Amino acid sequence: MTGTAHPEPLRDSITMLSRQIRRLRRYPELTVIVVAIPLVFYLLFVFVLGDTLGAGLTAGAGPAGGDRSDYANYVMPAILVMTVGSVATGTSTTVAMDMTTGIIARFRSMSISPGSVLTGHALGAVVQNLISLVIVFAVGLAAGFRPQAGLLDWLGVAALLTGMSLAVAWISVAGGLLARSVETASNYGLPLVILPFLGSGFVPTDSMPSGLAWFAEYQPFTPIMDTLRSLLLGGELETGTAWAAAGWCVGLTVLAYLYSRRLYGRPRKV
Repeated sequence: MTGTAHPEPLRDSITMLSRQIRRLRRYPELTVIVVAIPLVFYLLFVFVLGDTLGAGLTAGAGPAGGDRSDYANYVMPAILVMTVGSVATGTSTTVAMDMTTGIIARFRSMSISPGSVLTGHALGAVVQNLISLVIVFAVGLAAGFRPQAGLLDWLGVAALLTGMSLAVAWISVAGGLLARSVETASNYGLPLVILPFLGSGFVPTDSMPSGLAWFAEYQPFTPIMDTLRSLLLGGELETGTAWAAAGWCVGLTVLAYLYSRRLYGRPRKV
């Protein structure tokens, strides 16, 4: 790579992605920690609070509401979104590590595409997300989650989760570039873990106070969770909600990518 006269963005990005894949293989506990947090919430909400919260679901079994099994299905989209948000913390940390240990200075001196370093981090986060989501799905099935999705629905779920993973990955890359230390970088992903609670992830938005309900209705994760819920449970998919979910994924990806490239080109403050 050092002898390359002209950078090749695609090849350089693949090289940087392989670097992140090796890191995941060398430290599998990073993925275990990422998965543990949303799974603890899932098991807590389903087995401790599931009967009470399920009884309040208007879409439950009859006028009396639902039960634990209904709530296990209802809350799964929030847990999937929370899983994606949990990966962001680790991504911001690894980016900050690269920026503070001097390896970036070495990369800048080499004839490689500048954006490939960031792309490697972002794509590595997407891979880690997909692995984590498969584990969460498996545990959810064992704990009572019963999807009703058909083949096209599953393809829609996969596309939406991949798009959201890419958007969150670039947001976390920007967070790592903004952080002045590795310790502070871990805080940038926290809002992404909290946002599902402030949306339709755990309870319907119409059960919230008016001000919070307005925020919950229009924040980015709510249309994503509602679309995932419709696809997974065989419900009626609202076209406007699905387009809003896709629009948030595309818009956040583009904005976070452009912002990350701008941050990467600036002199780093210490």
